[in-house]
Amino acid sequence: MERRKRIGLIAHDARKADLLDWATTHSARLAVHELWATGTTGGMIADRLGLSIKRLKSGPLGGDQQMGALIAEGGLDALIFFSDPMSAMPHDVDVKALVRLSTVYNIVMACNRTTADFVISSPLFDAEYAPRDTDYASYLERVVPGSSR
Repeated sequence: MERRKRIGLIAHDARKADLLDWATTHSARLAVHELWATGTTGGMIADRLGLSIKRLKSGPLGGDQQMGALIAEGGLDALIFFSDPMSAMPHDVDVKALVRLSTVYNIVMACNRTTADFVISSPLFDAEYAPRDTDYASYLERVVPGSSR
């Protein structure tokens, strides 16, 4: 993992203001990293803070899956995802998939402001870091005998 991190930003509607406030507080630190965000969240942060953000589609329109694909392809180092635990969402399975992919691919994931504060204030945030790879060879062998992928 390079010093310049690739960071995904997502917030549910009820948490967008909180993520914007968090990003405002940490805009100087975020500005030196590569930022990705789902549509509405990315537009809101870019417009308010002037940060360069690569915008994906809106979450319910496929942006969550695009973010998941970035994780699976090794394109993100961290995901800051302010989810709303009090609202039922029709795309709840997409949310669960992002949590799962972040775990499978061993990337940093913060689902609330306190965790995001701890992550961004870590000395590792702006440093090179070598995460331990998770070996899924035994899983793949169990699921697809003879597979080397």
